[in-house]
Amino acid sequence: MKLSKIVKLGAVAALSATFLVACGQKSSSSSSQQVLNWDETAELPTMDLSTATDVVSFDTLNNTMEGLYRLGKDSKLEPGLATKTEVSKDGLTYTFTLRKDSKWSNGDKVTANDFVYSWQRTVDPKTASQYAYLFSGIKNADDIMNGKADVSTLGVKADGDYKLVVTLDKKIPYFKLLMGFPTFFPQDKAVVEKYGSKYGTQSKYMVYNGPFKLTGWTGSDLNWTLAKNNDYWDKKDVKLAKINFSVNKSNTTSYNLYQSGKLDATPLSSQQAKQLKGKEGYTIRRAASTFYLQFNQDKDPYFKNAKIREAISLVINRKQFVDKVLGDGSTVAKGLVSPGLATYNGKDFSDQAYTGGAVSYNVAKAKKLWAEGLKELGVSELSFSVMSDDSDKAKQSTEFLQSAIESNLKGAKVTATNVPFKTRLARSESGDFDIVLSAWGADFSDPISFLELFTSDNPQNDGAWKNAEFDKLIEAAGNEDAGNTGKRWNDMVDAEKILMNDVGISPIYHQATAWMVNPKVKGIVYNSAGANYNFKEAYIK
Repeated sequence: MKLSKIVKLGAVAALSATFLVACGQKSSSSSSQQVLNWDETAELPTMDLSTATDVVSFDTLNNTMEGLYRLGKDSKLEPGLATKTEVSKDGLTYTFTLRKDSKWSNGDKVTANDFVYSWQRTVDPKTASQYAYLFSGIKNADDIMNGKADVSTLGVKADGDYKLVVTLDKKIPYFKLLMGFPTFFPQDKAVVEKYGSKYGTQSKYMVYNGPFKLTGWTGSDLNWTLAKNNDYWDKKDVKLAKINFSVNKSNTTSYNLYQSGKLDATPLSSQQAKQLKGKEGYTIRRAASTFYLQFNQDKDPYFKNAKIREAISLVINRKQFVDKVLGDGSTVAKGLVSPGLATYNGKDFSDQAYTGGAVSYNVAKAKKLWAEGLKELGVSELSFSVMSDDSDKAKQSTEFLQSAIESNLKGAKVTATNVPFKTRLARSESGDFDIVLSAWGADFSDPISFLELFTSDNPQNDGAWKNAEFDKLIEAAGNEDAGNTGKRWNDMVDAEKILMNDVGISPIYHQATAWMVNPKVKGIVYNSAGANYNFKEAYIK
């Protein structure tokens, strides 16, 4: 999913000595009240699971809604709405038996038809879901998305209220993991149709079937609450009465709130992380995510020149960036797919796909390529902007990139552009940028979650990079080689090498975030892939 730079990085703060020595924290929550106060550094964009693409929305959906499975610790599948799963011998038909004690927060029962409606709504081209491609492999999904078949032909049907039958066109190795991802959760048709365009835009235009209900959100708030859902089938295991979220784009502010006991958790700036490392509550959250530059080849045809793209990539000193700007445990990018996401025969995908090349730091080579690229374009200079979010840390990131490019590449004139998270998403999706610092977090633990973003027709391919051989390899991984683990693995390795060698994107770093978390907070499940946070069994000790 798309990640918020401000969510994941926070802001830069110059901390005073007196500020830092006060490492003790007043208790924000009492065990009797079971109230968790959580820092969030970006606004909540949407609660429509058919159109959501970002980490804030998905974390909220993951805790207010529920699908066939929930993802527990280490992405282990745990019971959700499915009480039984049967798979046909050919691996193409899944039959899910649903629990009968699940209902929506308006009293409607949750049925198999809610899944049928939700999935059909997401793949319907009229919905314009950027995540519809995840349904590829489910019978007729591709034809529906391409306007060649009616949405009613999707391979999902209800056999009564409590049996869901899913038919695939081909084996999907990661199918069960998808079932724990919010895009595949059910939706109450009556509610969606009742609210129309208002659906998912405010907490009152929603219903919920998960552990919590969203309250106090009107679409642009800096504060909202998840309240325990007493209609949830497993409410006995939900200990928290509520979770209060507050948006703080400055880590100075959020850490002060943490110190005063008004927050139970806050991400740290690089300076804070360095100085608080080892203190009680210090926590590193590693994510299966990568931050990278996308070059807009549609808006700026000069970015079609691979020498120009590579030159820009080569002048970025990633180690310096990670150490000086981030300082939060993030690591220099090896490629697109993050380390630790997937292994085969004991080998990590990121190691096998590593090419060096464009993710290295080589100013001399960059200058040569830049001069050659300008000559091929028939120009002596290029002006463009680098866009990111509007947090302090994001601003420092664009300033670093601006300096690296302008100081090393003669004739490069760079503007640092910083906008709110929602605006950055909207502008990226509409192609209103030159270069954008994008981020992607894996939706499930498989390299394809990263790689398929950059096929020629993927809606997440905001830079419009295209390569026929890359497309062919990703197609093979999802079709003729889907049932052959070794061949599929090699397809994906070769695909990433093509993307990297052509500098279709420029990976910058693999993300981690340093946090301070109140030691009294227990039971939070954090997963590096998919929706990150599961608060279902969290509690205050």
